[in-house]
Amino acid sequence: MMFGDRLDQLRRVPLAAVLQETGAQRDRYDKGRWQTRKGAISITGMKFMNWHQSHGGGGAIDLAMHLNDLEFKAAVAWLQRHFPVPPDSTRPPAPRRLTLPPPDRSQLPAVKHYLVHDRAITPALTDSLIASGKLYADRRGNAVFLLLGKENTPVGAELRGTGPQRWRGMAPGSQKDLGYFSVPAPNATMVILCESAIDAISCWLLHSASLCLSTSGARPSPRWLPALLSRGLAVYCGFDSDATGDAMAEQMIALHPSLRRLRPSQHDWNDLLKSRSA
Repeated sequence: MMFGDRLDQLRRVPLAAVLQETGAQRDRYDKGRWQTRKGAISITGMKFMNWHQSHGGGGAIDLAMHLNDLEFKAAVAWLQRHFPVPPDSTRPPAPRRLTLPPPDRSQLPAVKHYLVHDRAITPALTDSLIASGKLYADRRGNAVFLLLGKENTPVGAELRGTGPQRWRGMAPGSQKDLGYFSVPAPNATMVILCESAIDAISCWLLHSASLCLSTSGARPSPRWLPALLSRGLAVYCGFDSDATGDAMAEQMIALHPSLRRLRPSQHDWNDLLKSRSA
């Protein structure tokens, strides 16, 4: 098994199992809350938050680092000792078939209004992305940002709700390790990795000489990253300025030492763009 695959498996170890292994006790009245030697920790899916220390993160490696006061490599070793994977469980599951939402041009005005007026993205860039096919509207009025792989083949999509109920998600069957959403930059002098398509677009408006792309969530080792690093451009991790973004950036740099951190001066690149456009 490749090292990156093993890391992904360790990162997906249930957080409740990691907490139990460190002697934490589940709260009697709130099943998502645990009492640990670091204070009360709440878990939601694969994310956790220590309210006492105002520290949060995502995935089992991050949690093991926090609970055991370990650096990244030591936390990986700790998880490997406590959660070994049997040989017959190393075969990856068959990927789900990608199901992209069909485009609905009648919903484009709502999507464009959201991006321009709520997100401060310029009309010219919004129209350019729509013309390129990288951005479209579905019948629910969601903004659909395509992830492109080899030969510009769609391998997934980020979905962003633009109506009263604001939400974000991925198209079923998206394979984030096979491609990404990016803003074209033919003469880019550096690469900036962002957590979402909207952040990548916002980052490009602030750093137009950069290839800005989305990792579709803060994660430290997408499989396409080594090929990107081999291009010879300086690559920056521009994840959000919060506990999860900082932790994922630290892990990414530990795995790929040539990377550098570029921390937005506000919570994320879109917040920074909106503040400069006000």
